[in-house]
Amino acid sequence: MAANIAIKNDRGYTPFLTWRSAAALCVLLLANAVFAHAQFSFDPAENTMFIDDAPEMEVVAYGKNVIVRKQAKGVLAIGGDIIVEGRVEGDVAAIGGSVTQREGAFIGGDVFVVGGKYKPEGAAPLRNEGKETVMYAGYEGELREMAQNPSQIFAPSFTLTFLAQRAFAVLFWFIVSFALITVAPGAVSRAIVRFHLSTFKIVSIGFFTLAGATVAGFASLQFLPNYFNAMLLLMMFALLMLSYVFGRVALHVSIGQLLQKKFLSEGKRSEAIAVLLGVVVWTLLLSIPYIWSLAVLAMFSAGIGLVLTARGKTSWQSS
Repeated sequence: MAANIAIKNDRGYTPFLTWRSAAALCVLLLANAVFAHAQFSFDPAENTMFIDDAPEMEVVAYGKNVIVRKQAKGVLAIGGDIIVEGRVEGDVAAIGGSVTQREGAFIGGDVFVVGGKYKPEGAAPLRNEGKETVMYAGYEGELREMAQNPSQIFAPSFTLTFLAQRAFAVLFWFIVSFALITVAPGAVSRAIVRFHLSTFKIVSIGFFTLAGATVAGFASLQFLPNYFNAMLLLMMFALLMLSYVFGRVALHVSIGQLLQKKFLSEGKRSEAIAVLLGVVVWTLLLSIPYIWSLAVLAMFSAGIGLVLTARGKTSWQSS
């Protein structure tokens, strides 16, 4: 054994507990106290966490299913399903999974489901009055796989489906970029000039704004009412998406013009070729394992920076 239980002295054997035994005993006592206060168990074969009695516990599970048998304060499952058989006083949220409320079970807070469904079994599920149910059923398989195998986010597998998606992305972003240039040529041209003249400044402004907005978003979840959080997060999401699209189009044209100027003679240059070259280059960057995450961050930062620094009128036509 690693620790002695008794030693011999002049008076015979005297019980003795070394520091290792004492530490082990403390760990056992602490574990017993924790499980007595919040009883839960895990079944690896079923990849399921069972919550028996945890009235003060906010349960968070990654890539696992959660079954609330008796009571919990709140439940969040990313990449797994939630089954409420007992009582949840607060919110229940599943990303990449579904929420099932058994007949007679109670959910006191909001139900938030992305990539799954909310499935109450009773005709009149027990909910607190005025609580909301937000559900988006798309991409359940992808979100579940992403949560259970997070490494694939940074290193996707090069399958035929993956290559087909990249080809579709080239076509989609070529159409979007060309349409935006046609509808708002002045805004795109001024953005490209600003990006060429102050690349580091624009990306820095966008990056720190994105970081600040992320921190503010998480802080609002803790201190602001749920209905206000929903509106605020929706507005932030819309602005981020608009910035991403605008920044991506500007980067498409910018890199396409540089490549066109370097490798094509003046007679063979055109706006369509510049857009196509930029779209292909950025699509390839977004397909490289690990590198794609930095490319997405660069696009968001550039887009936000370009939107925040938009002012004045300039000409961007390249020679």
